[in-house]
Amino acid sequence: MSDPAYLAAKARKLDESDGLRAKRAEFVLDDDTVYLDGNSLGALPATVPGRVADVVAREWGRLRIRSWTESGWWTAPERVGDRIAPLVGAAPGQVVAGDSTSVNVFKALVGAVRMAGAERDEIVVDATTFPTDGYIAESAARMTGRRLVAADPRDLPAALGPRTAAALVNHVDYRSGRLHDLPGVTAAAHAAGALVVWDLCHSAGALPVGLDEHDVDLAVGCTYKYLNGGPGSPAYLYVRRDLQPRFDSPLPGWNSHHDPFGMSPRYEATDGARRGRVGTPDILSMLALEAALEVWDGVSIEAVRDKSLALTDFFLECVAAYVPAGRVEPITPAAHAERGSQVALRCAGAGEVMASLIARGVVGDFRHPDVLRFGFTPLYVSFADAHRAARVLAEVVSAP
Repeated sequence: MSDPAYLAAKARKLDESDGLRAKRAEFVLDDDTVYLDGNSLGALPATVPGRVADVVAREWGRLRIRSWTESGWWTAPERVGDRIAPLVGAAPGQVVAGDSTSVNVFKALVGAVRMAGAERDEIVVDATTFPTDGYIAESAARMTGRRLVAADPRDLPAALGPRTAAALVNHVDYRSGRLHDLPGVTAAAHAAGALVVWDLCHSAGALPVGLDEHDVDLAVGCTYKYLNGGPGSPAYLYVRRDLQPRFDSPLPGWNSHHDPFGMSPRYEATDGARRGRVGTPDILSMLALEAALEVWDGVSIEAVRDKSLALTDFFLECVAAYVPAGRVEPITPAAHAERGSQVALRCAGAGEVMASLIARGVVGDFRHPDVLRFGFTPLYVSFADAHRAARVLAEVVSAP
């Protein structure tokens, strides 16, 4: 059965049984809007404004320079990294927060190539990658004298071989929401003697990643999507513990020096994840992110994944029920093992369709030339939201 009354009742029943529904109250949300763009920018956690106000007025305004020690500013990159670590399946001491995702991709990829050895002369990159990752991979190849090889993520194991130094792969495709095989690709890279760098921007906070479990070498990610850290919030870098002594960052800054206040003209790297630091951290954004991560207290990432799949399944069911045949085409895989936490629909006139959706209170986004993207953030998106979004989508694409 797929009539409106049935689907509305199903949405209510699913919301009533949702173990994460209480988390919705911890975000600043507009009841008149269905927000399905958390895969671009997460909603504001309610505790963040007060924390930022305190950092500005008290820690900066009154304590000033003393806050580097008295307010814990100096250790914030490692402390915040350790808050992120369980969300990506990492033990403490392997994640450091700071810089942008792009900067961390550069550090991780060049660092991986340096660890791989001079005899390996190829860098393999995900051919469907987010453009910046591709730009950085091409630049890293030029700088290190390697050849860049592009491969479809599903064909990556066959592209890896004795000449591969490192591979750079997105865990979830930003356009389609396809979830790539992190365990399989990582194992294939290691079998070939290569290292792999994973971009977790569209998976961290939406599904289990298992960095330690799957022996991932290096990983990077942003925090302003499913981790809700705010626009431009600091990214993070993961370096597996046993690789940290060999990690040679191409951006050695005073913050990663073993004696940062010694001001030595000679660089000597510090130990541990701090090797991923470069310069002075962005404290205002860093501490806003730290406050935002409090919404994860008591939350199981497995429960988040269960709700994510239930939400996207239900949304697709509603789309199939309400949208006239042929108006949209799902390009996000139906198989759970291949799906992230978004639904992408191919649609004629997608840009205009999304503008109309937003005008009617359903906020997703558009990717050129014809893709509608809807991100489902399980901590605050409800099944009623999914139902309403599908109904409005049907109205928009059916309009003359």
